[in-house]
Amino acid sequence: MGVGLKIGSPKRNKRLQTGWEGFFPYYAGFPELFVRDILESAELRDDAVILDPWNGSGTTTYAASQLGLKSIGIDLNPVMIIVARARLLPPSEADHLRPLAATILSHLRESPVILTDEDPLLAWFMPSAARVVRSIEQNIRRTLLGSMTKSPDGIHLDRISGTAATLYVALFAACRRLAVSLRSSNPTWIKLPKADDDRLDPTTYAIAHQFAKNVRGMSEALAAKQLEEEIDGADFTAGASTIQLSDTTTMAIAENSIDFVLTSPPYCTRIDYTAATRVELAVLGPLLKMKPRDLGRRMIGSVQVPDGAIEIDKSWGPTCSSFLAALKKHPSKASGGYYYKTHLDYFNKTARSLSRVTKALKPGGRAVFVVQDSYYKEIHNDLSAILTEMGARQGLSLSGREDFHLRSMSDINPGRKTYERPTGATESVLCFVKTSKAVRTTPRPSKGARRVRSPRR
Repeated sequence: MGVGLKIGSPKRNKRLQTGWEGFFPYYAGFPELFVRDILESAELRDDAVILDPWNGSGTTTYAASQLGLKSIGIDLNPVMIIVARARLLPPSEADHLRPLAATILSHLRESPVILTDEDPLLAWFMPSAARVVRSIEQNIRRTLLGSMTKSPDGIHLDRISGTAATLYVALFAACRRLAVSLRSSNPTWIKLPKADDDRLDPTTYAIAHQFAKNVRGMSEALAAKQLEEEIDGADFTAGASTIQLSDTTTMAIAENSIDFVLTSPPYCTRIDYTAATRVELAVLGPLLKMKPRDLGRRMIGSVQVPDGAIEIDKSWGPTCSSFLAALKKHPSKASGGYYYKTHLDYFNKTARSLSRVTKALKPGGRAVFVVQDSYYKEIHNDLSAILTEMGARQGLSLSGREDFHLRSMSDINPGRKTYERPTGATESVLCFVKTSKAVRTTPRPSKGARRVRSPRR
């Protein structure tokens, strides 16, 4: 069943992130071409529904929409919900963006904001600058968030319009650009200022100019996209996409309702995905129902020690059990305590999420997962094998696998030289089919070919 899918490299190529796509360079995504090739080669019915339970910046839902397919994107991070909704903005809306931005900026002096001492923007900006950023955010809220988005129990970000989401993304990008001096060795991370006096203090003009520049660029890119479609003469009908703010361990997707899953679960590399968007979360502060720290605790891959005890589940498979046993016995500091507990939390959430995904998938439906291996000290965390074993116990049979070697951010950590392990990482594209019953199999990796091959028995 996995045979015939066209599998390209899942690594993002910055050279391809131009035009409209260039405004969504968020961490841990795969390229649109990768998704498009897979969905086109899958030969899905016109009424097929695609699911990405870790939708991130929305590449899967965007590519599915471009192909006229229905899709559902799930994410727990409110920032990613807004980014994914902005990405789906129809090209016909390009002409509305700049006048809206001009109106929002014109209200800066008319409706000044009184900052509270708890405003999260104050962690990054001096009060005068934070006030300007909050004023722009508040004016977006007042101008574009209506009764369908607002309710007595708060703001429903998964109902926000594509136009409002696009203006929020423009403000996100402005804050990131203004915070360029706080970038860390990982370019996706923005460090917190070490002291209050080190906080950012751009002028009102600098903030407004950067916001307006971003909106202008997005408007022009969207207009160019529309022109390109007109020149091609394609009879373009976008597929319906639903973006949901939800936890994959508890998400409510009807059983046997999904035809195809294409996703990349959070890697087990101790990346705090919430911290990677903490500037954006500060911008969204008044709209959030949950504090960033609490959000981080709920994420798969949380760096916080979980509440309550978690026991190893045999359904996680022998590879996972062996890895956790080696980690717990490792002599390095905190291996048997903190690190063991956070890894237990990761695999527990992953298994629970995989169960939800499998139940949602129709019998005979296919799922493609992009996963990356890693190392704890010198211990290999073979996430591809672990996910394959977890899937087999829940009714997902591996139909093919393709491996790609790439550089890893962990290589920049000077501490890694203490332990003998290979450089880089292996990113694997795993193709599954939902069978009528669970099976037990440990696949051998395939290498070299560009199309998925059936695993050797």
